[in-house]
Amino acid sequence: MSSKYERYSAWISSLYHDIQRIERMEMGKFGLKGPYAQCLLAISRFPEGVAAARLAEECEKDKAAISRTLAELIQNGLVLRNTGYRGTITLTEKGREAAETVSRQGELAVELAGEGLTEEEKRTCYRVLGHIAENLHALCKTGLNHKEETK
Repeated sequence: MSSKYERYSAWISSLYHDIQRIERMEMGKFGLKGPYAQCLLAISRFPEGVAAARLAEECEKDKAAISRTLAELIQNGLVLRNTGYRGTITLTEKGREAAETVSRQGELAVELAGEGLTEEEKRTCYRVLGHIAENLHALCKTGLNHKEETK
């Protein structure tokens, strides 16, 4: 019999890989890599523009990865790097269309993945997943040994 950890990590890994596949399929339509989906969606939340450092925080990526992503998005005409005091990043019209497409398809994927669940079950699932994510994030900062010491 597999442990709770084995089942838990296998399910989370499977979910993550399937999300990546969906992102690759959708971004492939624009000739781009799947991980760029999250970056486009994050930029779309800042219509006035967002600094690259803030974008790195929003996407939970290091600044070098964001810099490489932005270079390709700029090259493909999806984002603009605005010069001046704040040097913000904004979406072009093509970038807005791509972000909207990815967002719509992502929403559809989430809806289809939840088939057979009631609305209450879906709300509970999202609430629980969010809580687990927050707890794991905190554990990554404090370490597992810290939690063992407080028991």
